[in-house]
Amino acid sequence: MKMPHLWSKFLVIFCFSFIFPYPISSLQSAVNVWPKPRTLLWPKPLATLLSPSFNITSPSHRHLSPAVNRYLRLVLTEHHRPLVNPWVNLTSPALETLSISVADLSALLHHGVNESYTLSIPTGSATAYLKVETVWGAMRGLETFSQLVWAEPSRVAVGLYVWDSPLFPHRGVMLDTSRNFYGVKDILRTIEAMSANKLNVFHWHITDSQSFPLVVPSEPDLAAKGSYGADMQYSPADVAGIIQFGLERGVRILPEIDSPGHTGSWAEAYPEIVACANMFWWPAGAKWSDRLASEPGTGHLNPLNPKTYQVLKNVIRDVVNLFPEPFYHSGSDEIIPGCWKTDPSIQSFLSDGGTLSNLLEMFVNSTLPYIVSFNRTVVYWEDVLLDDNIRVDSSFLPRENTILQSWNNGVSNTKRIVEAGYRAIVSSSEYYYLDCGHGEFVGNDSEYDQGGKSVDGGSWCGPFKTWETIYNYDITYGLSKAEAELVLGGEVALWSEQADPVVLDSRIWPRASALAETLWSGNRDETGKKRYAEATDRLNEWRHRMVSRGIGAEPIQPLWCIRNPGMCNTVNSIVA
Repeated sequence: MKMPHLWSKFLVIFCFSFIFPYPISSLQSAVNVWPKPRTLLWPKPLATLLSPSFNITSPSHRHLSPAVNRYLRLVLTEHHRPLVNPWVNLTSPALETLSISVADLSALLHHGVNESYTLSIPTGSATAYLKVETVWGAMRGLETFSQLVWAEPSRVAVGLYVWDSPLFPHRGVMLDTSRNFYGVKDILRTIEAMSANKLNVFHWHITDSQSFPLVVPSEPDLAAKGSYGADMQYSPADVAGIIQFGLERGVRILPEIDSPGHTGSWAEAYPEIVACANMFWWPAGAKWSDRLASEPGTGHLNPLNPKTYQVLKNVIRDVVNLFPEPFYHSGSDEIIPGCWKTDPSIQSFLSDGGTLSNLLEMFVNSTLPYIVSFNRTVVYWEDVLLDDNIRVDSSFLPRENTILQSWNNGVSNTKRIVEAGYRAIVSSSEYYYLDCGHGEFVGNDSEYDQGGKSVDGGSWCGPFKTWETIYNYDITYGLSKAEAELVLGGEVALWSEQADPVVLDSRIWPRASALAETLWSGNRDETGKKRYAEATDRLNEWRHRMVSRGIGAEPIQPLWCIRNPGMCNTVNSIVA
């Protein structure tokens, strides 16, 4: 960032602070922006009407121009009616124009791109100004501007200044489309909601043991035989449309093709390369340690079979051609010893002194360099390095090409990752798994008899992760400054054993909104105190606005609480 721009930012803040010495976040705000901006100054709560001929001017850009047109339609037609009507004084003149200036029109939507913006809506002026470094920052600023417009006729907050930039560059939602299928329209609706929440990574867990819905041009049988049917597949045209949709909303599409575990669906086309495919996941009388999978749906790719790499490299090549995203997620989680041990060639390998970790190292050493050859950074689940039984030596995972995604043991595993010098994406199941708390999905479970499995919602990762649980999670807790800098951000995850398009919106929203704010501007106020109490009223309002925009977000409180701010809070410390 250039120093003159930085100086001008602080000069504006100083001038506003001289007029009104406290940021608006210290006071009761008449309008809400979610996620809360890093700096929002509004000395006198004033508004003006939005002119019927209101327009947004911006440089021409293939991704920004559609966003500008979309937000122009939104602010002219939304006529949002807040749950609690803002009390502001009207002033004039009406706002005629939002003028956008972009310093760098060439910056690509890659990890770490500048998303900052400065928005000023002066009093007594017919023009508001949005100044940004990149088109992606412009999209963030446009969303903020849209949330400052409400009522019919439309009015907009004036005498307002915002400077904003995310704390973390990676802010995402992971969706599993293998266990249950989601149509393209469901994925697009999710990306639309992500953009409104300033989330920027749609982590698409496309394939798993249950189904292979992605049409891979060089390996068409994988989807033809491994999907749930011809109407439950994603064609290359579908993928291209989803990527374009994301680009026009500042959302990267990060593909995950999980391997070598979670690959039972590959066996429909290539049974010879998959160990323990279509076998019963937990044989009768077997110990848990001897299971073939951690849930129904067995199958691991066989690292000893040369054809495994022939098929897999075709898949990798096609996926990197379909997805321009520089990150490629290769999974590598939950390698189950019992599965590999069912294969005769692997049994011989083990009898000759080999180990299961040697097998995984062989697999990683044969695939990671190939992925990197396409100028990709490889993302793995943490297991590849941290699993208790099957893991690789760090020498097989070059730090400059590898990112690890945590999902167990909260900040402890995040710390183990960054202590080892790796960059981390945080998806701690204790806080960020959205599927938890709905019970186990396996049938004939005797543990439920007479309430024997009623604790924690009856699921392995229960209880249900409330929005406050997500909001209060500090993903860099206990890390040194240098370690914290290796944490790229986080993702909430919706695994789909018990989710499908019917419940998609309510499972994700508004809980993912809680993640969005904490990774954008944090979960603490100016004094360092956690602000979840203050965030409750704002999240109620934001959920209401999301619903009006067509997102089926679940409520977090009765309407009475919203109409009576603070009355549903507790003022006592609750201890077990």
